[in-house]
Amino acid sequence: MLRTRGPNAAKIAKMTISVITFDLDNTLWDVEPALIKAEQVQQQWLLQHRPGAVDAFDQEALFEFKKSVWKRHPELLHHVSQMRTQMLYELQIAGGYSEEDAHIGAQQAFDVFLVARHKVVFYEEALSVLERLAQRYTLGALTNGNADIYKTDAADYFDFAFSAEYIGASKPHPAMFQAALKQTGVAAEQIIHVGDDPEHDIRGARDMGMHTIWVNTRQKTWPDGDRADREVENLRQLPKAILDINDHR
Repeated sequence: MLRTRGPNAAKIAKMTISVITFDLDNTLWDVEPALIKAEQVQQQWLLQHRPGAVDAFDQEALFEFKKSVWKRHPELLHHVSQMRTQMLYELQIAGGYSEEDAHIGAQQAFDVFLVARHKVVFYEEALSVLERLAQRYTLGALTNGNADIYKTDAADYFDFAFSAEYIGASKPHPAMFQAALKQTGVAAEQIIHVGDDPEHDIRGARDMGMHTIWVNTRQKTWPDGDRADREVENLRQLPKAILDINDHR
């Protein structure tokens, strides 16, 4: 945890909130519909351009194949795009394609997947809330996934973005939160991290000394452990929650 002592701690305590960082999937949008559609588009591409690579797999068998790739490539744990590309490559090798064709096909199939993956539908209130917050705060994205906020309709509202792939570590590892601190040059106490995952987002940010807001759109029960500073069930509640944290530091 980031700690300060003496007069400097008192000075930091008086600082106002200036940076809001966001998780993306299931915080600003429901990711499941986009992922399902992206998987379907990828499957259609493979059936058309690499016949024999996935034809024999039902959904359960394909998932087991994916898990076998994950186990063989632990070095790609924090690189979801590379992991998917590797899985697509191995599928085509298993289907009898040459290494060259498998490499080309894996990249092309992944590109098709990624385009569809970014066709996310923001929560109804998300864009208007982001626009409002961007007028007052520096906004950043911190994601464990491979969503790129700059490929979405919210691109204009964000000042920076970091992914686990870029950092080489996933939340709650401190590296991504440290990247936000370095990028903005502010104290941890001046940042609020907003996310849906109690472990990855809330604990990870809190351990760095940041304030936290739990986005609980599905009205889940909080697990064991210290709660977030604030909880919202709808992003419309977010500006007030931020002000409450700022006023009660």
